[in-house]
Amino acid sequence: MEASVYNATGESVGTVALDDALFGITPNVAVMHQALVRQQANARQGTHDTKTRGEVQGGGRKPYKQKGTGRARQGSTRAPQWKGGGTVWGPHPRKYTQSMPRKMRQLAIRSALSAKAASVSVLQGAVDLDGRTKAMIRLLGGLDNPRTTLVIVPGRVENLYRAAGNLGHVKVLNAGYLNMADLLKYERLLFTVESLEHISRLWGDGAYTAQVVEAKAGTVAPTKSAPRKTAATTGTAATMTAETTATVLPDGEEAEVPTPMGADDATETEAKA
Repeated sequence: MEASVYNATGESVGTVALDDALFGITPNVAVMHQALVRQQANARQGTHDTKTRGEVQGGGRKPYKQKGTGRARQGSTRAPQWKGGGTVWGPHPRKYTQSMPRKMRQLAIRSALSAKAASVSVLQGAVDLDGRTKAMIRLLGGLDNPRTTLVIVPGRVENLYRAAGNLGHVKVLNAGYLNMADLLKYERLLFTVESLEHISRLWGDGAYTAQVVEAKAGTVAPTKSAPRKTAATTGTAATMTAETTATVLPDGEEAEVPTPMGADDATETEAKA
């Protein structure tokens, strides 16, 4: 599979072949879902806590005597049914961490990349991009202005971070931190040429080399031939086109040009008239 290569101004300059080990497999949706749930679960801090009736301050005295009031017996004003009382079955600090085998995590990343292969573009000369917001907007204009864009870089490219800093729909991510949530969230994936080789070493076979095939200069797109126009011949128009045209040959002889289809009927009609 190939992806289009763009320069810093958003102009298409060629194509590059993608690593089939990353972008050419059949996506495993079940593993992708499991990896996403694991990532979201591991992101939870688990510091939530509620107080039980034994942890709420106060409530050490019996509110009223056991018998003789006609009311239900109560032992503490910090019981769950009282205002200001404790919470029953509330959340307490815990860990939500889930584990996943390394090969399954790698398969999930490769499946997500293959599922988004049609939305992959490549940026050549990332260092030439001006570190301003309008430069990033001009670059995205060449990519048909996607709603959301994830820019994957092999390291800290300062001008890219500055150019995308004020755009909420653009995120610059280090290739080593590629994850399921970002791959599935963003509509367009914009890799730099160097990051393609970086992710191949991490999740692919490692033998991939990104080679950009530059577009030929002066290539003109083929133009479509104009459709043939057909005119309806009815009434007087049929009679006019049915007449035989005589052509004069060089030696003075005349030759008849074959009459068009339907001209015989028109001639017979004219003769009868």
